[in-house]
Amino acid sequence: MKRDGHIHSPYCPHGSADSFQQYIDKAIHNGFTDITFTEHAPLPANFIDPTPAQDSGMNPEFLVPYFEELQSLQKQYAQNIRIRIGLEVDYIQGFEQETRHFLDTYGHYLDDAILSVHFLRWQNTYTCIDYSAETFIDFAKKVGSVEQVYALYYDTVWQSIQADLGDHKPKRIGHPSLVHKFQLAHHQTIDDTAQLQQILDAMKEKGYELDVNSAGLSKIDCQEPYPPVPFIAYSRSIALPMVFGSDAHTAIDLHQHYDILFSK
Repeated sequence: MKRDGHIHSPYCPHGSADSFQQYIDKAIHNGFTDITFTEHAPLPANFIDPTPAQDSGMNPEFLVPYFEELQSLQKQYAQNIRIRIGLEVDYIQGFEQETRHFLDTYGHYLDDAILSVHFLRWQNTYTCIDYSAETFIDFAKKVGSVEQVYALYYDTVWQSIQADLGDHKPKRIGHPSLVHKFQLAHHQTIDDTAQLQQILDAMKEKGYELDVNSAGLSKIDCQEPYPPVPFIAYSRSIALPMVFGSDAHTAIDLHQHYDILFSK
């Protein structure tokens, strides 16, 4: 089975207008038999998106139409490919109650989902740490160092694993080394081996899946998957379930680098 479990869609406010059909037809053409659309879930209504365009999550008004369109496509393509309805849900420290309420309300629509950390809290303000190299470096200055950003990031991911978000909490943890995205921009080498292994061990203990996310290989300041290849090997060694995710925001990026990571 060839599966891509992390795909965005025309409902992504910071992605492309490529249609669902473009993604689906490309997946079929490339021999994939199982895909999940994991659009960015709407952010909590009382959370202020710190990105300039405030476009990190889906417009809540589009949520049910997103589900309904995918339900129709599931039927249309049933003989050719399995299409799972999913979301990429943000874990935002301090907004656990709102996230649980969202999942309690809409989780019954979901076949699959990812829980990811994009926002870090520092002194009661939030920063999207994967928005830009400049944002990341400025945040590191506020926090004290790049190493402290790494520590804060892994602590937040650990909290996401431990959080009680109800019966519909996503079962897969998204790109758990996203903090590496700008590692070639800040020019510092941080040894986070112990922290990443702790995260992977916690995922295994709690029964979660790992999003083996290839998008970092295409990021100019990263040049590696999330997590890096040695940690994919470590995940295999502890029998942590893994699902490939291209994290495609355009049809052209669909399944990017699959053969590098999952050809063997």
